[in-house]
Amino acid sequence: MTIKIEQVTTSDGSHTLFLPDLNEHYHSKNGAITESEHVYINAGLLHSKVQNPVIFEAGFGTGLNALLTALESEKNKKHTTYYTIEKYPLEQQVTTLLNYGIVLPAPASHLFQQIHNTAWNTLNTISPFFKIKKIKADLLTFDISQLTFFNIIYFDAFGPDKQPDMWTDELLGKIALNTATDGIFVTYSAKGSVRRSLMNCGFDMEKLPGPPGKNEMLRGIKKLSLT
Repeated sequence: MTIKIEQVTTSDGSHTLFLPDLNEHYHSKNGAITESEHVYINAGLLHSKVQNPVIFEAGFGTGLNALLTALESEKNKKHTTYYTIEKYPLEQQVTTLLNYGIVLPAPASHLFQQIHNTAWNTLNTISPFFKIKKIKADLLTFDISQLTFFNIIYFDAFGPDKQPDMWTDELLGKIALNTATDGIFVTYSAKGSVRRSLMNCGFDMEKLPGPPGKNEMLRGIKKLSLT
C-alpha cells in the first residue's frame, strides 16, 4: 500500500509530515521540535526523577522524540533505554530529508542517522547513554508485558478523532499494567475521555499548558496497581 506523504516546514523551522488521506500532521504546524520538547521532554523526561529511565513511545513516526531524548540523555549523562513501536515505519527516502539534524545542535545529525539506520526489533546502543529498540508491530496486538517496566510513556499516536482504536480503555490499561509506580504518562491530547480512561487505569491526572497553538496537554503519574 502506497501512502502519500508531504513534507511541511513548521513555524519553528523544523519539518513535519502531512498525510493528505488522513488529513493529519505528524506534529504541530506551530513548531514540530517546539511541540515535542514541550510535551515529551520538558513535561515527561525532565519531570522524572529516575536516574536511568526506561521510556516507551507509542508512535515512532519521524524519530524526533527519540532524537530529542537521546540528546537530553547525553547532556544529563542519564543511561536511557527507549522502546518505541510503529506499525508503518517511514521509508528512508522520507526520513533523510527531515532537517532535525541541521536545526538541532551537534551531535543531532549523527544521532538521528544512527537512530534510523539501526535495525528494527533489536535493542541497539546508539551512544554511551542511549539504547533504543524500534519495534515494528501493531500496538493493539503487541504483548508489551515482555518489555521492562516503563518509567515514562510518550503517547504520540495520531489523535483520538483520527485513530480512536489507539485511545481505548483496553489499550491504555495494557500500557498502565507495564508502567512502574510513579511512572509518567505524557500526551499532547487533552481530551476528557482520555483523561478519564487514564484515571481509571491508576494515573493521577493533571492538565498542563499545551505547546504553541494548543491550550492544554495531559500528564499522569501512576499511583495505583490494577488487579
